[in-house]
Amino acid sequence: MMDSLLDDAATIAALRALRPDGDTEEDIARAAWSLIAEPGDGVAGALIADLGAGAALRFALDGAHGTDRLSAATERTSRALAEARARWRPRADLRAVGDVLRAAGHVGAALLVPGDAQWPTALDELGDHAPSVLWVRGDPGLLTAGPRVAIVGARASTGYGDHLAAELAGDLASDGAVIVSGGAYGIDGAAHRAALGVGGATVAFLAGGVDRAYPSGHQQLLGSIVRSGAVVSELPCGAAPTKWRFLARNRLIAALAEATVVVEAGWRSGSLNTAGHAAALGRPLGAVPGPVTSAASAGCHRLLREYDARCVTSAAEVRELWGADAAGPVVPDRGDPDQVRLGDALSTRSPRSPHDLAARSGLTPARVIALLGLLALEGAVVRDEGGWRAATARERG
Repeated sequence: MMDSLLDDAATIAALRALRPDGDTEEDIARAAWSLIAEPGDGVAGALIADLGAGAALRFALDGAHGTDRLSAATERTSRALAEARARWRPRADLRAVGDVLRAAGHVGAALLVPGDAQWPTALDELGDHAPSVLWVRGDPGLLTAGPRVAIVGARASTGYGDHLAAELAGDLASDGAVIVSGGAYGIDGAAHRAALGVGGATVAFLAGGVDRAYPSGHQQLLGSIVRSGAVVSELPCGAAPTKWRFLARNRLIAALAEATVVVEAGWRSGSLNTAGHAAALGRPLGAVPGPVTSAASAGCHRLLREYDARCVTSAAEVRELWGADAAGPVVPDRGDPDQVRLGDALSTRSPRSPHDLAARSGLTPARVIALLGLLALEGAVVRDEGGWRAATARERG
């Protein structure tokens, strides 16, 4: 398939219209991968990391080329690789690759691949589950602008949730933050609208192609986001949203954002999936409390109780949430590289033992203990019952 794609003049012309200066083989292979592999396919991600997109596609569909370059980790999953190839091959369609490239050109979508100046490297932290390509309508530059904060929540939101989401998003966006969400009804929509309403920036991640307004009732809203923000998907034009793709989409929202705030969520809300990804990535996580009698806030209370989420009641507290972990060194930097490494290992939210800090920083436990003593004298770190943490801006005075 790969060689046929490279020989197809119409497909190459469609690619060149989107990426005139790109690497033809890698770009066209990544476009093909977005068709044949489902979002978050870790086997595909590992194979692309080992071989490059073009060689990986040849191996996946033809069973040859570059097998000597497979990593030991990929070889250990040979059964998973065989099963993956069996599910990829029925979806390999030479004509479909050209179709999605032309469809992207028709709606003015950009094709972003890793290594591009506008590629959001924050997504690379997803490892083998990172997207191989992004399709973007609007301003791709917003994916690397900052700060970026995800505001998510229930589709069946209440007036209380809508009001809080709009207040938070509007305040943050007016101060330069990029509001990231999923374009859905309820909290997502309230956050996007508020950002647009104050002339701010917002990014909507879709679970289908960027040419499909979903939900259909948000066609006008998504159109406004295209004009003033960015609508993004790892799926090609024409792809339909499915339950799995919504769940997979959530990992991108959590990874792109420097902090995630859940405004309103039921006990089993999909927003908890986004929160779980944020927690797994070490991103700051906040939740807005609601009435204890409200089922619409039960998920937020669960996050506060079980996920170490921070209680958020205002935009100022959201700024503190991401600023504590994303706004630079949390301890003084006097040119000591050990101090910088320890600062990177510390958290303002989660106390950590000297042994844990040593493992995270690559320093010896003795060196960590010595530095913690020095920083404690300066008020830069705080010792809690569970260990050591970086002092917040308020604690540092």
